[in-house]
Amino acid sequence: MRTSHTKTLLAGIAGGFAMNLVMLLTFRFIGFGVNGGGILLDPALQSRKLIAVWTELEPLPLVVNQPAPVILGIIVFGIIHAWLYRWLSPSWPRGVIQRGLRFAAVVFFMTFLFWEFFTPFNLFGEPARLIAIELVFWGLIALADGLAISAVMEQGT
Repeated sequence: MRTSHTKTLLAGIAGGFAMNLVMLLTFRFIGFGVNGGGILLDPALQSRKLIAVWTELEPLPLVVNQPAPVILGIIVFGIIHAWLYRWLSPSWPRGVIQRGLRFAAVVFFMTFLFWEFFTPFNLFGEPARLIAIELVFWGLIALADGLAISAVMEQGT
């Protein structure tokens, strides 16, 4: 059965909202803390360079000062992910969970693992134990994205 463009768009929006929500719960509340002071900003654990980027060096990241463009951008990525899911998933076993987990793995390994290696590890000298925590966060974000997209795309099939 062919999936409609509208369904793909709605799946992507669902994936984007899911990523934003889990990002808020993990990185914001646990990682950075509501008012700072989260584990990812602890000077006893974190590289001084990364702390400075998030808290001192102007301009501060958009997600700190003006989060709306980043939130909307993540929804756009969710829409792109839904189109990628639409292209890849027909070759996978049927089922929301089976396809959602596979797609979460694609997103995690192609996007988030690369990001952690290239930026926090490479550019900021972030310690391995904090990268491990962030990879758990990213895994949860990828899982939310994959399952949300799969739930919408597989509905009615």
